Amino acid sequence: MHSYRTHNCEALRKENAGEQVKLSGWIHRIYDLGGVLFIILRDTHGLTQCVVEQDSPLFEALSSYRVESVLTIIGKVSERSAETINSKMATGEIEIEIEEVELQSSADVIPFQVYEDDGAGEDIRLRYRYLDLRREGMQKKIRLRNNVIRTMREKMHAQDFQEFQTPILTASSPEGARDYLVPSRLHPGKFYALPQAPQQFKQMLMMSGFDKYFQIAPCFRDEDGRADRLAEFYQLDVEMSFVTQEDIFNTIQPVVHGIFEEFSDFTDEKREVIWCPSIPYKEAMLKYGSDKPDLRNPLEICDVTEVFARDDVEFKAFKGIINKGGVVRAIRAPKVSDQPRSFFDKLNSWAQGEGAFGLGYILFADGAGKGPIAKFIPEAAQNALREAANLEDGDAIFFICNQELPAAKFAGIARDAICDALPEGHEFAREKNVYKLCWIIDFPMYEFDEAAQKIDFSHNPFSMPQGGMADLDNKEPTEIYAWQYDCVCNGFELASGAIRNHRPDIMEKAFGIAGYSKEVLEEEFGGMLNAMRYGAPPHGGLAFGVDRIIMLLADEPNLREVYAFVMNGQYEDQMMQAPSAVDPEQLKALGLKINLQKKLTDAA
Repeated sequence: MHSYRTHNCEALRKENAGEQVKLSGWIHRIYDLGGVLFIILRDTHGLTQCVVEQDSPLFEALSSYRVESVLTIIGKVSERSAETINSKMATGEIEIEIEEVELQSSADVIPFQVYEDDGAGEDIRLRYRYLDLRREGMQKKIRLRNNVIRTMREKMHAQDFQEFQTPILTASSPEGARDYLVPSRLHPGKFYALPQAPQQFKQMLMMSGFDKYFQIAPCFRDEDGRADRLAEFYQLDVEMSFVTQEDIFNTIQPVVHGIFEEFSDFTDEKREVIWCPSIPYKEAMLKYGSDKPDLRNPLEICDVTEVFARDDVEFKAFKGIINKGGVVRAIRAPKVSDQPRSFFDKLNSWAQGEGAFGLGYILFADGAGKGPIAKFIPEAAQNALREAANLEDGDAIFFICNQELPAAKFAGIARDAICDALPEGHEFAREKNVYKLCWIIDFPMYEFDEAAQKIDFSHNPFSMPQGGMADLDNKEPTEIYAWQYDCVCNGFELASGAIRNHRPDIMEKAFGIAGYSKEVLEEEFGGMLNAMRYGAPPHGGLAFGVDRIIMLLADEPNLREVYAFVMNGQYEDQMMQAPSAVDPEQLKALGLKINLQKKLTDAA
């Protein structure tokens, strides 16, 4: 007989009755019911009930063991009587009559329960992550992660992609986030950087003659923590040569669709996977107020600036902003005339909580407009509103007035707030049990950075402008579009990518517009520039966030719930006590000295 087990804790059924078996696992729960001791034994596969009676010489020892101790049990499989069958357990028709037991490892008193969610906070769960990972829900999510990544690999290999591993220690580069720096002992005063993404390496692989690259790539960004962002994350990184934007979509879309479809029943409710038509960036910002819209929300935003700019409209609060170049965005809330006044008051309070003065609206009912600002809008202007927003009797329309970008962004979050305020079962409530994916395309190449008062890249700096060198030479920077695209799903950005710039002359010109001199360009990106000068194929790619895909499949709002080991929101590993101080001798070997500036405090 095997040293530890003949079966796992999920394997046995009533057909095994009478067999002598050996199981190993953790004590999940333990009960003493009137002289009969029941031990629920658990391994990663499942649970099995084991039994010993009071007259057994094993009873006293087994009674002393704590939950989460590790046992090896030998015993006979016994079929349970009809009234004691546990239909919630796969092994619920049998139990093991314990004949021998070996304590492999005893457990101290545990800081929180493993067999149930006892409300332990995130900090203590992360400090004792190895206990947290024993829980059924966590094991299920980690298995989901493993299965999704395995499926990704299988689907990419099936399309003749080659898998690469690119360097972890590399050079620092300005890619939109802070780098994690690693000091070099052999080169004092110099630093490596952990990669924000394998961007340059994968492009140089295309220049090396490899046609199709992919990698489940670790990436590192020193950004502030939040629920859908981590310092260390993984992405399905992809690059292809001699392709157009549509070629990339047609290649990767079946991969992503297949993953969502295969694992869409993880939460026990099968979800439909729908790809919506591609949306240009400007249209997304106008209609949804976001470049990652949740298309399960059927509400749309429209522009009604012209209505409020009319001479017969006397709403001065909006007129003053419009005269300074502002816009008015409007959101139609269909069929809400039967909603109580509190529906509108709560939305107004919500807007005030977001820093706005409120959320003005007009309700159209019985052929007339009603509400706080209706008196400022004469009938002719109200009719223009009806036409602009496709309003019907029973609809309300909410307004946001500001400069274009802040108006779009606030209208975007207001659109979601209005949808969420609609009652359960409303015709225009957010759809359930569906993944709605789409491509956001035609991103602007540049944007004006208000803080720095300069033109900068708006997205990926290595992208090809849609008009090539001609657009760079002849158009205003903010009017140039790039071959850039994002994939979004249910309000989350899943992927970002582009057709790359493969010509050094265009790269020099593009970076020059953003304020990078040729000298800086050579210093920061000399390796890739040199590779381009020896013949670079047209190429493009993208990267899908592995963790966000798993988060959506698990219906889990926090990325930390789909990793085995992870830091908290302050990027502290409470289990391993990182980051930590290091030995002075280590610093000396690196030529480093700690110089922490003390915080100034007011004198008492």
